[in-house]
Amino acid sequence: MQASSTWKSDLYSGFLVFLIALPLCLGISMASGFPPISGILTAIVGGMVVSLLGSARLTIKGPAAGLIVIAIGAVTELGYKRALAVVVVAGVIQIVLALTKAGVLGDLMPSAVVHGMLAAIGVIIISKQAHTVLGVTPEGKEPLHLLAEIPHSVANVNPEVFLIGALALLILFTLPLIRISWVRQIPAPMLVLAAAVPMGVYFDLSHTHLYRFSSHTYEVGPNFLIRLPGSLLSALSFPDFSAVLSAASIKYIVMFALVGTIESLLSVIAVDSLDPERRVSDLNRDLLATGVGNTVAGLIGGLPMISEIVRSKANIDNGAKSHWANFFHGTFLLLSIVLIPGLLQQIPMAALAAMLIYTGTRLASPKEFMHVYKIGPEQLLLFVVTMMVTLATDLLVGVGAGLVLKVILHMKNGVPFRSLFRSVVSETQEEDRLILKVQDAAIFTNYLGLKRRLANVPPRTQTVILDFEDTWVVDHTVLAKLEKLSRDWTQGRLVLTGLDGHAPASAHDLASRRKLRSVGVAQGA
Repeated sequence: MQASSTWKSDLYSGFLVFLIALPLCLGISMASGFPPISGILTAIVGGMVVSLLGSARLTIKGPAAGLIVIAIGAVTELGYKRALAVVVVAGVIQIVLALTKAGVLGDLMPSAVVHGMLAAIGVIIISKQAHTVLGVTPEGKEPLHLLAEIPHSVANVNPEVFLIGALALLILFTLPLIRISWVRQIPAPMLVLAAAVPMGVYFDLSHTHLYRFSSHTYEVGPNFLIRLPGSLLSALSFPDFSAVLSAASIKYIVMFALVGTIESLLSVIAVDSLDPERRVSDLNRDLLATGVGNTVAGLIGGLPMISEIVRSKANIDNGAKSHWANFFHGTFLLLSIVLIPGLLQQIPMAALAAMLIYTGTRLASPKEFMHVYKIGPEQLLLFVVTMMVTLATDLLVGVGAGLVLKVILHMKNGVPFRSLFRSVVSETQEEDRLILKVQDAAIFTNYLGLKRRLANVPPRTQTVILDFEDTWVVDHTVLAKLEKLSRDWTQGRLVLTGLDGHAPASAHDLASRRKLRSVGVAQGA
């Protein structure tokens, strides 16, 4: 479908996504320790450059809450300009990963570990932004310390600032509950700004002054508003590569490249499933485009980018047809900082913090815990361990702990060491039917071998039967991947058999299964 036939719907969707992206880009920058303009620069690159390179037609590229924790850690340890160098090198690594066909990384990550990581990010965002909504500067720096300090900030709340943040939270949490169709079409972030900016003007946040409330004296001023450079050229910053080979830099390069790649790939896969035309993106090409985008963004002072799921869903819901919607969204962001920088500087930080808190609560919602538990108790264990280790240390260690724990659980439940990273499959061809008999285990670490075998099914084959009778463990990650693969299978039928002798970890259709050696053996991971 050409731009000439879809430009109107893409322009409309791009404008509405711009309305959502503008405040979120500013808020994510603020929370990341970068200058507020950095998030907008990244979204401009993601829209106007990356959209022309990638194959993920409906995804919106830009800064995301999922990378806030890494970004603020890099700025804290390295400083802003050295953090930019980290972003550039991570982007180059993503380009290399794409050229070596590493888009398959999206198939390797267990969902419980990914969701545990995202839940930890949600908690970290809330722990930091709650103080901004309350108008108080906390003393703590680490997530657990910041959470413990929230009662102190509540006791010392700045009433005018909190009134802005509280109204923003009220709008964000109640708007989705309203069933009136035209109201639901209003982008919540823009409604927040429509209320918060006039309140900031009314409270005269542009000028430092004192006010009294309930026998206490409080101070407000421009430090509670977003600050932007005077021009687009003055907004540009360039990286400092002097410490790029230090241990701290390498740590953040790995985290940006690994977490950013995985999040972006998973988002593309999720957005593809929402595409009304059911188009499938080339993950390696999209990763290449994202790597180019991160390299460019880092070179001019921007945050790292990923394929962002919330804005991408809004893009689809608003009728986008092609990558031009992402391009238009970036164009509108560029125009906004060129034409209305004064208006943008009237945005209260409490309103942006409220948007981030709303995002954090969605990432760490109790529903996520229940959803994971329904798949199986061991999935909840992986989720909680990943989340808690991340909160106590950092994202890389947290994700690593989750992956190691899952491997340990699989070995405890009978997976031979030789099959941890190698898929053992025997095959029998019967006319137009192919039987693939999987041996030992079908788990997340050896799924790629099974996927490659399925990709090489002879053209004449009408039915492919995956027989798991001789496997000790079939995990949730593999079952979920195969279930999606069977839905999209265009070459006849893909049938899963041989699981009747396996005990499921829960009543969930895709719960992991372990073959019982004897009656009463515990269920597997």
